[in-house]
Order: sequence, then C-alpha cells, then structure tokens
Amino acid sequence: MEPKVSPVKISLWSPASGRPSMEAATAPEVASSGSTLKVKETSPADAEGPPASPRQEAGSPIPQLLSPIEEHPKIWLPRALRQTYIRKVGDTVNLLIPFQGKPKPQATWTHDGCALDAGRVSVRNGERDSILFIREAQRADSGRYQLSVRLGELEATATIDILVIERPGPPQSIKLVDVWGSNATLEWTPPQDTGNTALLGYTVQKADTKSGLWFTVLERYHRTSFTVSNLIVGNSYAFRVFAENQCGLSETAPITADLAHIQKAATLRKTGGFAQRDFSEAPKFTQPLADCTTVMGYDTQLFCCVRASPKPKIIWLKNKMDIQGNPKYRALTHLGICSLEIRKPGPFDGGIYTCKAVNPLGEASVDCRVDVRAPH
Repeated sequence: MEPKVSPVKISLWSPASGRPSMEAATAPEVASSGSTLKVKETSPADAEGPPASPRQEAGSPIPQLLSPIEEHPKIWLPRALRQTYIRKVGDTVNLLIPFQGKPKPQATWTHDGCALDAGRVSVRNGERDSILFIREAQRADSGRYQLSVRLGELEATATIDILVIERPGPPQSIKLVDVWGSNATLEWTPPQDTGNTALLGYTVQKADTKSGLWFTVLERYHRTSFTVSNLIVGNSYAFRVFAENQCGLSETAPITADLAHIQKAATLRKTGGFAQRDFSEAPKFTQPLADCTTVMGYDTQLFCCVRASPKPKIIWLKNKMDIQGNPKYRALTHLGICSLEIRKPGPFDGGIYTCKAVNPLGEASVDCRVDVRAPH
C-alpha cells in the first residue's frame, strides 16, 4: 500500500520575473524543481488561502525582492537655468531643482565631472527636489554642474553652467601719443584681468589742470586708441581710462604721465601785399549852419557837422570876432557835431555867426544869420 501524500503550497523564486510565485504541488514535485523556496504544510481547509511568510532552508541564499518602478526618473530644469547662470563674487548660489521618480531615486551632483567640494558646496536631496547651495560664490566655483537622478538602470541628467564674475582690472598703461590744434591722441593696453567675463568696453575721461574735475569723453569704446577733440585753447589736460564689464567699471584707472597743452596757433601777418590807406583829410562841413530867429531871454542853439582827420580845432566867431571864453556862449564838439549855445540872447546878440574848423591839412567855415526879436 502506497503512503498518502498531503497537498502543500510552495513558494518558487522565478529568476525571469524577479518575483516569487505560489503554486500547489506535492512533495515529490518540489524535490524536482531546483528553485530556492520555503515549503509549509497546509490543511485542505486553508489550501487556497494566502501563503505564510517564507522561511529559508538551512544553507540556501536569501532572495532579494525588488520594488516595481512606478514612475520613471525625470528632472524639471527651471527655464532660468537653461542658459549660463551668472553671479557676482560674494553672492549666494541657491538652486532648487525639482525631479520625479518612484520609488525615491538617488540624486548626485558633480562639478566639471568631479565630486563636489563639501567644504564649499552643500547639497540637500528631498523626495521631489535637490538643492545646491554656495554661501559666498568665488570665481573657482564657476564651471559645469551636473545633476544625475538614478532609479535602478534608469537615469536622468541635467547640466547647469555657472559663471562667477567680478569687476575687471584697470588697463595696464595709457600714453599720450600726439597733440595738435585742439586734439589729443591716446593709446592704452587692455587689462590683465577681465573679471572672468568679456569686457563691454572702455570709458575715457579728461580733466583740465585749472579745475581738476574729471569729465567723461566717451563710454563703452571697444578700441585701444582714441583722439579727443574740441579741447579748449590755453588749457592743459590729463586723461584716464577705465575698463568695464557686467559688474561695472574697474576700481582704478591709469592716468597719462604727460599733460596735453593746447596752445594758440601763431598768427602771421602779411603786410607786403597791402598798401596802407591814408585817411587824412582837410576839414569839410557836411551839415552847414542854418539862419534862425530867436526871442529875447530864451536860450538858442546853433548846430553844424564837420569831417576831418586829424581832429580839427573848432573856432566860433560873431561878426568875424572870436567869442571863445565869453561866458555868454557855450561851445561843444562831439563826434564831429559842433554846437553853440547863446544864453538868454538880448537885442545886441543878433548878427552873423561863423564856425571855423582847422587842422594841418586845411580849414573850412560856415556862416548863419541870427535875429533877435522882442517878445509879444
């Protein structure tokens, strides 16, 4: 009579699927399968129930159960970090990079292909993001940073370029090349240190020795030579040049050792080709005296105009008698206009009045008649 065989539930480890499978088999079948398993006898009542936790037979390896990948790894790189991320020396770098993956993936950072310097860079990895933090950025922190998110055999990567910049150094030297008229030509050499970024240009300034104040001539000029124009005649000028990048102007600037003296141009007079004109002229009356009638007791004035060179001497006569020095009359001459004032004329002040002009080239005279009548 054959012995009775009870049904048992077995746990088989399937290398192909990576998961345990439960099958009902008899003891002879288990012995012939060759898989690592744990066998537990069951009663007919619980033959179809859930399996118990498998136990390892003595001397057999422990199987590892892999969790299924529910979400593939992926990095969400912010738009601002898709181009070069620029910071100034001393600024804080704080980058938060979101990612996905389930179960939680393993996130790692590298700098130019090497491991991060833990003394300068801090990293915190969360369930859904990774943070890169630098308290005070230095130029050595510039470079290419790569974040790798790995989940099993699956991996996602993102690259971030960081550039840490500072102000440029000053141009190495500046020289005054030439001065002519109201212009001065300058030349200078580029700075040794551009501040870890490209230069935006040069700023040229001038200062005259009288005021000592600096004024900007031009900005963001890309060449290393320039001619400054419209300088004031009689002044002396010094010049200086700054280098400029995204952080601003260099802290110092070289100054020209020599001053640019703007001198007056020499004036040459040509006298041989022109004859000197002689403006000498004998006296000539351009406006004669006019006859007049006056009332006794009312001041009367006589006028005439004369032209002469050199300036003529004016003599007033009454009835051909010189009246100069007589307090009754006041004679004036200004710009060729001759006037004689008769103060409060009386009945005996009427007559013929003559104005005579005399200079070394000749003389001329004009006459007029003055009548004095009694008031009505």
